[in-house]
Amino acid sequence: MTSNPVLEIKHIKKYFKISKGWFAEKKYVKAVDDVSFSIEKGRTASIVGESGCGKSTLARLVNGLIEADSGEIVFKGNDLTHKNEAVWRTFRQPMQMIFQDPYASLSPQMKIKDLVAEPLLIHYPKMSKAEIEKIVKETLDICGIGSQHLSKYPHQFSGGQRQRIGIARALVLRPELVILDEPVSALDVSVQAQILNLLKDLQEKFDLTYLFISHDLSVIDHISDDVAVMYLGNIVEISSRDTLFESPKHPYTQALLSSVPDKDPKLKRERIILKGEIPNAANPPSGCKFHTRCPFAMNVCKEVAPVMQTLDNGTQVACHLYQENQS
Repeated sequence: MTSNPVLEIKHIKKYFKISKGWFAEKKYVKAVDDVSFSIEKGRTASIVGESGCGKSTLARLVNGLIEADSGEIVFKGNDLTHKNEAVWRTFRQPMQMIFQDPYASLSPQMKIKDLVAEPLLIHYPKMSKAEIEKIVKETLDICGIGSQHLSKYPHQFSGGQRQRIGIARALVLRPELVILDEPVSALDVSVQAQILNLLKDLQEKFDLTYLFISHDLSVIDHISDDVAVMYLGNIVEISSRDTLFESPKHPYTQALLSSVPDKDPKLKRERIILKGEIPNAANPPSGCKFHTRCPFAMNVCKEVAPVMQTLDNGTQVACHLYQENQS
């Protein structure tokens, strides 16, 4: 665990039932399967992995949009696991979320000023109209949307502008933790850089803590302080950004990073091509879930799930290669 965690996730599990019919065998998709990590105040912790690995499910668990089957979600020392909606509503003011699709996350029937004001009306019903208008204008301006646009509707803005409005809507409550679920994946590459730079500026200005979800390693490299790599519902490696990109330990992490161009063109990282497809989450392999695609798989990998351990450089990794070396 970190020294001053704003958020602690402890052994969280979320399984989705997929069997149909009264007499059908019960089957579950293990979307999040015993995940633990924590985030220090003011830092950006990112979750990266292929599509379908459980990243977005994890983001929704953290924000209470879906309920965990087991484990703990601790925010600022408060255990929010299995709490009712009234309790979650109290903590949604300091814990806000920014969604992937700026086209779908904003109501097309509401003006921008009303969209951004809505969280204030919900959480501060006694706040004066003048104060709400002042905060809305200030927040939109900080996010790059001028006051001349207040009476416009979402369809009158580009994708990048809409995401700025979505960011303003989250920040209007001055949260401490912001959960970002693929916030730039629907945007053009040039616009992505603008939004990422905005997020970094806002983090410094408001002392924000970010949980950042993405499948794009270039984005992760740009925004992150710490990175957790997720595969088929499990976190397989946790490290600082620099350590992860310079010296990945888990074979899956190595394969992911081998597809990213090196910053130094003189360096050529060997490309690792994984064999096969991601296994069915409803019927995952025994032992290490990655062993069916791992170029270093041993017999023990097929039978025993590796436990997370901390290496000398601070990296946490779940892999039998390192357990074998340290035994």
